[in-house]
Amino acid sequence: MKINLRTLGPAESKVVLSFREQGRAIVRTIDVVDLLGSEPSARKVIRNLVRKGWLSRIIGGRYMLLPPEYGPENLGENNVLALASAAIDPSYIGWWSAASFHGFTTQKPMTVFVAVLRQTATRTIEGSEVRFVKVAPRKFFGSRTYHVYGRDVSLSSPAKTVIDCTDRPELAGGPVELTRIVATADVDPGDLFAAATAMKSVSLLQRLGFLTDLVHKPLPEEIRKSIRQAIPKTARSTLGRPERREGDIGYVAAWGVFVNARREDLLAEVPRIGLGSGN
Repeated sequence: MKINLRTLGPAESKVVLSFREQGRAIVRTIDVVDLLGSEPSARKVIRNLVRKGWLSRIIGGRYMLLPPEYGPENLGENNVLALASAAIDPSYIGWWSAASFHGFTTQKPMTVFVAVLRQTATRTIEGSEVRFVKVAPRKFFGSRTYHVYGRDVSLSSPAKTVIDCTDRPELAGGPVELTRIVATADVDPGDLFAAATAMKSVSLLQRLGFLTDLVHKPLPEEIRKSIRQAIPKTARSTLGRPERREGDIGYVAAWGVFVNARREDLLAEVPRIGLGSGN
């Protein structure tokens, strides 16, 4: 069997060793141009390093360095979370992708969801779809650096992951998957409350209150009271389908939310919750 070994020419070696000594994981085209002093030479070297498995292409002239310790064979970079996180700066992996990382769901979403501050088109990176979701600056917080298969990756914290998913259920696999995430996440209620109120979204607070009750993880009374006070009495929001169908939970007065989904459907992935109790 033929083995595709990673070799290096003089200029290629200069690039790899220079950035490795600097501890750089991300390499930009302009960085290589500055190092070699020639744009044509830099672009040729970059093409060769990509072909030989020393650089993995991300987007927009950004590459991930696969250092010598990755071994002599050209195996590429399979850490899609690291690649997606490195594509845009600043950014963080969030929603369903972060929920999967934190163990809040057994599902492995095919798309990687990345929170960013500027509009960026969905890309395919190393065979995986990466969707960049522009969020308002007030919602761009709550990320931490995690070590994922030898790479530093920016992901939303456990509490922020639950809150982001509750804010955008469509980015968390939908209402059924969101219910499982809320039920499974072992997160301090105070952290949830802090993240939720910082988002400044009434509908988020309404869904959070309803879902924590539904999965029998009600928030402490002091926090419940604070959330209720933050929800205007006339505020109404929706969870589930746009329209109501027979058998749906319907309007939940305690939180001012119309739940256009059946209770048994929402709890389908949360088997430990009995269906015989109330809403």
